[in-house]
Amino acid sequence: MTTAVDTNVIIALWDLELRLVARGALEAAWKGGAVVVAAPVFGELMAGPGRDEAFVDSFLRDTGITVDWNLEEAVWRRAGRAFQAYVARRRKRSGSAPRRILAGFVIGAHALHRGYRLLTMDEGLYRSVFPALRLEKV
Repeated sequence: MTTAVDTNVIIALWDLELRLVARGALEAAWKGGAVVVAAPVFGELMAGPGRDEAFVDSFLRDTGITVDWNLEEAVWRRAGRAFQAYVARRRKRSGSAPRRILAGFVIGAHALHRGYRLLTMDEGLYRSVFPALRLEKV
């Protein structure tokens, strides 16, 4: 089965304390099939200090993680509906939950639409907005 990877898992690879856990989860994913990231993950990875396009390209190439650049209308619509529902719930709760950005919803919608499992360190978000999504928690 193909596994989509959330940004936080890749970032954990670059963290001294989380590196081993993230690496073990990714190795298990590679044993089960292809490993992919949605295009927003690529953009988020570039945002860190010392990371640029060439660094991210090299990292993904070296690890065998492919980027799915093509996110069709159905992915965007599903992400938009999930984001809209999240914003409405957050307003009712007076903003007590962590503030989320659209990219996470696109990442989840991409995995769900493609029928992929999602490897993430943020199980709570994806469980609440995409209950049918198969998750693998790091």
